[in-house]
Amino acid sequence: MARRSAGSTLQLGFSMIEVLVTLVLVSVGVLGMVALQARTIQYTQDSEQRNVAVTLANDLVELMRAMPSGLPASSGFYKAPGATFPDKPDSCTPLPNNASQQLSCWADKVKSALPGVVSDDSETDDLLETEFYICRTNKANECTGTGNAVEIQIAWRIREGECMDPNAEDDADSTICRYRLRTQI
Repeated sequence: MARRSAGSTLQLGFSMIEVLVTLVLVSVGVLGMVALQARTIQYTQDSEQRNVAVTLANDLVELMRAMPSGLPASSGFYKAPGATFPDKPDSCTPLPNNASQQLSCWADKVKSALPGVVSDDSETDDLLETEFYICRTNKANECTGTGNAVEIQIAWRIREGECMDPNAEDDADSTICRYRLRTQI
């Protein structure tokens, strides 16, 4: 028989308090991972939509560069805020030779590439009309019709608060994401 000294104790298992503390710590870690996963999905969706917007804006810039005759202020490549896009031609393949028809084909491409650009209900504005613009400008976010830069704004609708735009105005609709490109052509 083994003898125990009076000062030593044997640990035969975990106490209930140790088990509960372990469960709390594991639960907090799992909840943190779930929250992180949800934010990751949200950031990925925003990133994907912004990437599409960047590609569409660059496509339009390349159309403009390929047809410099469409760049004077009164030509077909420009659209003022609140104005409508030109009517779509019968076919966009091959691309028409007219700047306004090319712009219309580009707008049609935007409708299918970004979510919520064209509203399904009558209560929501058509973003192509209200938020999109392509204009000459000297200063950012102002369509003056003059200047040496071209500014393109693209917008799409998302769920409330999901737009990750750090430059959004405080009074802006939080269901609309915007992308602006300023460039010289």
